[in-house]
Amino acid sequence: MTNGWVDMKNTDMMLIMGGNPAENHPCGFKWPIEAKRARNAKIISVDPRFTRTSAVADLFCQIRAGTDIAFLGGVIHYAIENNRVAKDYLANFTNAAFIVNPGFQLPGDMDGVFSGFDAKTQTYDKSTWNYAGASGGEGNSSAQPTTGGAPPAPRLPEKVEFDLSLQNPNCVFQLLKKHYSRYTPEMVERITGIPKEQFLKAAELYTSIRKDGDMKKAGTIIYAVGWTQHSFGTQIIRTAAILQLLLGNVGRAGGGVNALRGHSNIQGATDMAGLFDSLPGYLKVPTPADTSFDSWMKRITPTPSKPAPWDSFNYYGNTPKFAVSYLKALFGDAATKQNGWAFDYLPKVDRNYSWVQMWDDMYNGSVKGMLAFGMNGVAIGPNSKKNIDALKKADFLVVGEIYPDETSEFWKSPGITTDEMKQIQTTVYRLPCAGFAEKDGSFTNSARWVLWKNTALPTPGDTRLDQAIVAQIFLKIRELYKKEGGKFPDPILNLTWNYSVPSSPPLAEVLKEINGKALADLEDPATKQQIKAGQQLPGFAWLKDDGTTSCGNWIYSGSFTEAGNQTARRDPSDPSGLGLHPGWGWSWPANRRVLYNRASCDVDGKPWDPTRKQVWWNESTQKWVGNDVPDFKVDSKPKDHMGPFIMNPEGVGRIFGPLSAFADGPLPEFYEPIESPIDNPLHPQQTHNPVVKRFKTPEDKYGTPRDGYTIVCTTYRMTELYHYWTKNNPMNVQLVPEPFVEIPAELANDMGLHGGEKIKVSSIRGDYIAKAMVTKRIKPMMIDGKKVYQIGFPIHQGYRGIAEDEGKDARTLANLLTPTVFDPNAYTPEFKGFLVKLEKA
Repeated sequence: MTNGWVDMKNTDMMLIMGGNPAENHPCGFKWPIEAKRARNAKIISVDPRFTRTSAVADLFCQIRAGTDIAFLGGVIHYAIENNRVAKDYLANFTNAAFIVNPGFQLPGDMDGVFSGFDAKTQTYDKSTWNYAGASGGEGNSSAQPTTGGAPPAPRLPEKVEFDLSLQNPNCVFQLLKKHYSRYTPEMVERITGIPKEQFLKAAELYTSIRKDGDMKKAGTIIYAVGWTQHSFGTQIIRTAAILQLLLGNVGRAGGGVNALRGHSNIQGATDMAGLFDSLPGYLKVPTPADTSFDSWMKRITPTPSKPAPWDSFNYYGNTPKFAVSYLKALFGDAATKQNGWAFDYLPKVDRNYSWVQMWDDMYNGSVKGMLAFGMNGVAIGPNSKKNIDALKKADFLVVGEIYPDETSEFWKSPGITTDEMKQIQTTVYRLPCAGFAEKDGSFTNSARWVLWKNTALPTPGDTRLDQAIVAQIFLKIRELYKKEGGKFPDPILNLTWNYSVPSSPPLAEVLKEINGKALADLEDPATKQQIKAGQQLPGFAWLKDDGTTSCGNWIYSGSFTEAGNQTARRDPSDPSGLGLHPGWGWSWPANRRVLYNRASCDVDGKPWDPTRKQVWWNESTQKWVGNDVPDFKVDSKPKDHMGPFIMNPEGVGRIFGPLSAFADGPLPEFYEPIESPIDNPLHPQQTHNPVVKRFKTPEDKYGTPRDGYTIVCTTYRMTELYHYWTKNNPMNVQLVPEPFVEIPAELANDMGLHGGEKIKVSSIRGDYIAKAMVTKRIKPMMIDGKKVYQIGFPIHQGYRGIAEDEGKDARTLANLLTPTVFDPNAYTPEFKGFLVKLEKA
């Protein structure tokens, strides 16, 4: 989230898409309701189903699953055509005025692809995806890991050509206007199925906050995995960000683009490098092309790229400080300037190790084993049968869980005979792990608030803490390296492990290590504040690139200072009344609650809305001050024209994503899901995302209407069940004792089907059996002149059950149906929006 849950009470307008917070985030949803109650804020719900969120919305639009970019692009078109944009914000705080390379071409001029596309390799040469300007900067040209060779070129220009009038035909704003001119209300209706009149009501309502140039109101966009889980999920979110920049909603109280995380610590997992292509704090991983620490830093450290009269803080210019401090945290005294801070100890990522790719590698025999902790890979899919078949080929599987699950019992999944079980040679180790209430540690919630929790219950029986299991594995491996040597033992032997209990590191000590400490006496030259060697750092501003600081994750620096564990604070006071609660836990970065909050003020540093003052320029002290921690260089005068988006080399918000910021285009374009009932009306010859690759194993099949798969299917979650493991709890199972499929009443009538009858939902990959829930909450849609039905069902059921659902559940997995394709930027599988057919079971 750019903002946070409580901040939603400050909004005047909410667009909720790709999520159903009333059911999936019921506690947090009280804040949108508070905005309706106290501010008369409006909610627009856009969803394939009429949900409980839709039931409290002021306007509902039923959308075909996977067509969100078409809807959002249509709203962008409407805002521009009706002059409902934040003009000063747009010109000064975004790259709308930047001139783009004259060789760049849009999909409307290129048969559905951007300039530079190579159909043979399904990749782009992105050299035209750049600004026009003089002299190349360094670094930041590749967000994706490379596979070898020289670092990619070209670079962002140091001095960017610009036009503040926004009239130059090659400026970002004019390209944006041209690009989305095709997204007319009529085209939106053809693609999404939302009638033109209903779409226009939604576009009119959301953009009404900028009617007549008003800048006081703020609107927020709220989304969840209904956006991320597509083969173009990143670009959906990009489209929302562009709309928010166009309307001047980013950095504002009650504004922003706000992701609703589906679990309590998903934000924390990604912060701590739960992804293969990043290190903690979102530092880019080294690749084989990075032959030294210096070459790695040259590739990933950006330099400013901006109009000459403007200023850019370019905070990622501090990447060497973050990286050196991280390596010192990992390897301590073994990381020296002479050995490049032990850069050679870091693994070099040479290929795609994402979730779907990992299972494909196991299926093809190159991944021999897996340690699965708290991750039910068989049930979570996609294409669960392929995952089961992949595990059959593995040498070993270690599962750490609180219950037996589908992954640990893959070898006896439905359809496997006793004779087949005997042929499976995979050794399965099942380790009893502690549940969330049986361990301490921190959760990082959707709002980036890091909150410490204490142990509520002792661990039962032979249960072990996760860190104790990891520690045992590490200590045993280190012991073997000490005893037997090896090809390259240095990273293992030199890894710091200075915990009071090495066999089970206390997590408070781990958080202190993550926060970072001084390795020598330090002094701030401006304030003369001193920090002694060994003391905790107050924040990431103290990090150095000379080896005098260590820090496990720069964005978490400040979370455990000399004052103690800041994440354990529980002061509920909120002096500003804006829902900031600065003493409640700790928020990264720097306990800042709203990101980019400099953009809450105009060019002169005065708040757009004085009644919701976040930060402002104090002329008497010559500093930025406020109710929130300023997300800015505190002594940068407004007249210096420093951009508020300090993490970008441009200093401004990116409407146009230059060079390799994205794999599939610098502006979002609508492409159909891999399985679609129609060809893409914008460009039928390029229906799907052109850089999305399909896997080639016999298990990787993709359905089409010609194969009889004509119904659009999506999946969702329920309040009563938590992913896959609450089905082990009798109380939860009693609430939802059997699976169901929501089916439009019209489709049921066509099939002669009644509610409660067993039905079989089939994709080209597998079948799902459940009872029919005939409903009017999903209606048939006209998609490009064709009548199309949509259905949906919850993901929670599996082939493990308990007495409470005995005989009521066919023990089939939802993700037997979903396809093995993924977003080329975030590598998230396309769970939402695939084709099925329906028959009585």
